Amino acid sequence: MTGPEENAMTEKKPKPRGLGRGLSALMADVRPEQDSAAGERRPDLQVPIEKLTANPDQPRRSFGQGDLEDLAASIREKGVLQPLIVRPAGNGMFQIVAGERRWRAAQMAQLHQLPVLVRDLDDTEVLEIAIIENIQRADLNAVEEAIGYRQLMDRFGHTQEKLSQALGKSRSHIANLLRLLNLPDDVRAMIQDGSLSAGHARALITCENPSELAQKVVRGGLSVRATEALVKKQQHGEDAPRRQARPKDAQKDADTRALEGDLSAALGMRVTIEHKAEGEAGRLIVSYDSLDQLDDLCARLSR
Repeated sequence: MTGPEENAMTEKKPKPRGLGRGLSALMADVRPEQDSAAGERRPDLQVPIEKLTANPDQPRRSFGQGDLEDLAASIREKGVLQPLIVRPAGNGMFQIVAGERRWRAAQMAQLHQLPVLVRDLDDTEVLEIAIIENIQRADLNAVEEAIGYRQLMDRFGHTQEKLSQALGKSRSHIANLLRLLNLPDDVRAMIQDGSLSAGHARALITCENPSELAQKVVRGGLSVRATEALVKKQQHGEDAPRRQARPKDAQKDADTRALEGDLSAALGMRVTIEHKAEGEAGRLIVSYDSLDQLDDLCARLSR
């Protein structure tokens, strides 16, 4: 139950970090712009544009000139539909928490005032909202989106399930994107520059030499299905000598392979199950590519 006394306590005492106001509460502020068009967002104030300052710790550093000009043209016609989120900065000034792109475009459109929502946020919550806002961008590529999810999980302790509920994304979507971060830097760069799609990249996650195969995919202009076939061909070619050396090994059934895939997607690491045919025992092997992945696995097991 909330009331005036509880609100006063919240304003006076320093916030324990935990999750501050909570992910769902922060998400309530960073809504898609169509909510504003529907009349659901009412600004707290109309603030002179010169009273607003950018956040120096904003993780987004680049604002495309062409995109800003398009947004400025829209603002001239329709105004700013979604209020900026700001926090008091003293002396009548406000620091922008979310909406710096709108602020820059509004200057180009020569607006004098902007609608704002004033929030009392600490530095950690400001960073959290900035990451959430970046994830909402329509022009985000798969790797940038995955990095945003990873930041929310590592910095603020959010789980995939909590992100799924708050952001309206499926858990499998988040898990699949996070797996892309296990790929080598050169393959991730191909995704970011658009030469390789997320579908292609997902097919390369389980192979032994993703960089080499990625080059073949790009050079040959292969489809996602053709890429999956190429990965399977490589894996079968590498596995054949082992099967000849150990003829007693039983071929894995479809359920075991499906379980390996599910566990690999959940962990973002390659998982192998070796089940002894003559009994109920076996081994589960988790392969990590870096010490960061090992640390992540240890943290999950500890929780």
